[in-house]
Amino acid sequence: MSTTIPVAPLTTQDAEVLVTAARRAADAAGVTVSVTVLDAGGHLLAFRRDDRAVLISGETSTRKAYTALQLDAPTADLVDLVKPDGPFHTLPTALDKPLLFIAGGVPVHRDGRLIGAIGVGGGAPEQDHGFAVAAVAATEELS
Repeated sequence: MSTTIPVAPLTTQDAEVLVTAARRAADAAGVTVSVTVLDAGGHLLAFRRDDRAVLISGETSTRKAYTALQLDAPTADLVDLVKPDGPFHTLPTALDKPLLFIAGGVPVHRDGRLIGAIGVGGGAPEQDHGFAVAAVAATEELS
């Protein structure tokens, strides 16, 4: 019989660290963004939209986080999979879920286990991905 060691869940304090780190990275690049953090169950832990960020960035950041969580992969790694010639090209329309295959969503792990995800929207996809990765790196320093 194997024993599973419990892993601490993503907390609101962790979520605030993620949001702050992502916004700090975006500010340094001169980009206004929205940042969404979801726990392992897909529940909202934190959300911030810069005053000047485009309105749709709130929706895209949330969908990016949800997609990264559900597929346990950075959304940047999934973009080619859903193109017309990709193996999962029907996935976005086959499921009635708020998936978004644009870079900027990154899963969050602790001790190798999925505990949540962050999504960033408002910049170019590559920028959003970089801001999310920087935020996850900031939380790994706390663990």
